[in-house]
Amino acid sequence: MDVRDYIDQHAQEFFGSLKDWLAIPSVSADPGHHADVRASADWLAAHLRNAGFPETEVWDTGSPGDPGQPAVFARWPAADAAAPAVLVYGHHDVQPAEPLSEWESPPFEPRERDGMLLARGASDDKGQVALHPMGLRAWLAATGQAAPPVTLMLLIEGEEESGSPHFADLLRSRADRLACDVIVVSDTTMWAADVPSMCIGMRGLAEAEITLRGADTDLHSGSFGGGVPNPLHAMAGLLAGLHDGDGRVTLPGFYDRVVPLSDSERDVLGRLPFKENEWLAEAGHSRAAAGEAGYSTLERIWARPTAEVNGMWGGHTGPGTKTIIPREAHAKLSFRLVADQQPAEVVAALQEYVAAAAPPGIEATVSSRGGGVRPAFSPPASAAVQAGKRAMERAFGREVLFTREGGSGPEADLTGILGAPLVFVAVGLDSDRIHAPNERAEKALLLKGAEAIAYLWQELAASVTSSPR
Repeated sequence: MDVRDYIDQHAQEFFGSLKDWLAIPSVSADPGHHADVRASADWLAAHLRNAGFPETEVWDTGSPGDPGQPAVFARWPAADAAAPAVLVYGHHDVQPAEPLSEWESPPFEPRERDGMLLARGASDDKGQVALHPMGLRAWLAATGQAAPPVTLMLLIEGEEESGSPHFADLLRSRADRLACDVIVVSDTTMWAADVPSMCIGMRGLAEAEITLRGADTDLHSGSFGGGVPNPLHAMAGLLAGLHDGDGRVTLPGFYDRVVPLSDSERDVLGRLPFKENEWLAEAGHSRAAAGEAGYSTLERIWARPTAEVNGMWGGHTGPGTKTIIPREAHAKLSFRLVADQQPAEVVAALQEYVAAAAPPGIEATVSSRGGGVRPAFSPPASAAVQAGKRAMERAFGREVLFTREGGSGPEADLTGILGAPLVFVAVGLDSDRIHAPNERAEKALLLKGAEAIAYLWQELAASVTSSPR
């Protein structure tokens, strides 16, 4: 029996157990579902134990004063002590399901329809986590081996959909147990079902709020207009100056750390079947593409950093007129970052820019909550990425291209704290409606994903060097 035969013969068993897991409403953002997040962790631990993992544990996160949601850890040592160690990352918590009225079927009553599996978490991320025990079982059955060719570990967290607030601390406290040579992430998407691809980068995030203050109170515009600074005028000029005429961000040193796109990466992105008109229609029927000059739309949204004004307010915004010079103005900004930018450095550059741009008589402050999210990048020529590419090409029978994603996650913490490279192997699609009503996953793609995972361990064992531990 080969890998594909095993997966085909056990497909219904796979979907049956996955539906049992999807029925658990493990919504980490809702305190009313925290018991369900615990039940989801317990279910997964038992499932991995039944799949043969000799070490399976549920790890609590947070502290007594700041409790978190549980993560699941499992480990299966390779027969060869010199084999590389591979850590798989995913998450078992899910997004809230509201608005419930827009679901075609209840979000936590999984349904199979027209080749799709419908339920919250079907794609993000329970369906993709489930690929790993299935793929491993298929490889063991096909080879007759009693253990994987790599020391295989899974770390499946329970707070990703809540911003992973305790994840970095968990990694630091358990770093000895999680020591690895490669980290596999199955929480991204492919370009299309018939265009298999691998993500090689995710943008980071920095957020800030600007407040400009003038007089101590609002002033009569007839008495004082033209004689004192207007915070809203100052804010408009400051925000307009964030970009130059070519769409480049003007913050000091903003591009100093940016890793430029190589010619080969630009060539691969250019080969993706991207239709800008269709993309604009999906982008809320936007009327034109815009951004940094000299780059394509895909390059702009995946591989170039951005500065965006998310909101601005101040003065009178109610009905009718109120002829005033407002005492203050506010704006919220976000920055999407690419390798090797650091969120704290970007916020510091914004503070420097605002201090220099604010006119006399205007008091300016820049505040930022949290530390932001660092970008993650996997060089496409690396041994781990090439191993993942070969595994996916064996499963799909065609060339696998490379993409990036504009979203942000905990991947930078994984590679930064554990010191191992990332490889993204996943089969989600943009059309899976993750985070939206009627989330779904293509059943055939999930089975292809399990097949790719079955080949992945052997490819990594042959190409990745184990480090001393």
